[in-house]
Amino acid sequence: MWSEIDVVKVAAIVLSLMIAIIGHEIMHGYVAYRFGDPTAKDAGRLSINPIVHVDPVGTIVVPLLLYISGAPFLFGWAKPVPVNIRTVIYNGGYMAAVAVALAGVTYNFVLAVAASLFLGFVEQPQSIFGAFAAYFVIYMVIYNVVLGVFNLWPFPPLDGANALRYLSMQFRWQPVVDLLNKIEPIGMILLIIVIATPLSQWFFMPAAWLIDLLLR
Repeated sequence: MWSEIDVVKVAAIVLSLMIAIIGHEIMHGYVAYRFGDPTAKDAGRLSINPIVHVDPVGTIVVPLLLYISGAPFLFGWAKPVPVNIRTVIYNGGYMAAVAVALAGVTYNFVLAVAASLFLGFVEQPQSIFGAFAAYFVIYMVIYNVVLGVFNLWPFPPLDGANALRYLSMQFRWQPVVDLLNKIEPIGMILLIIVIATPLSQWFFMPAAWLIDLLLR
């Protein structure tokens, strides 16, 4: 039987996770729109309405299963926002494509820092609302850092790999482009291997360090 504090904690987790993952996707589309690509806007995906971004598996099932299984942190994703990267490159060059690729993680890190600063104004909870506010701010730091660091991993199709690809095109680092093209078909397999093995501890080490710094 759940207590009031359990309900408050879960509500804070769900809200902070949705803000992190949905805002992440919206920012990709928004920055692309600033470079002349209306694909996301025309598809109605720049809306803050969560319903248009919810992926049944990534936004609901996966976080719920992780929570029930007692995983150390929750994770999830929203439906990818459609972007016509050719239009972005035509209008702004490869660095514009880098900006689109990194828009989501930039949003996550800015949100994490803002939540960390706000944490200093959250007093010791004296009510259910106070408990919710405290949990919400803490999980805003945690999930935005985790999502930001995760998406910077250099495995296609993550944002880090996309940014590295377009940066390499800009500076003509063809061997890097060739390597990313070669591992792209098995990118998801590599990603699953990292997540499902002790390698994840190394890859998430920057996230643990940042969370400790921001919550301190």
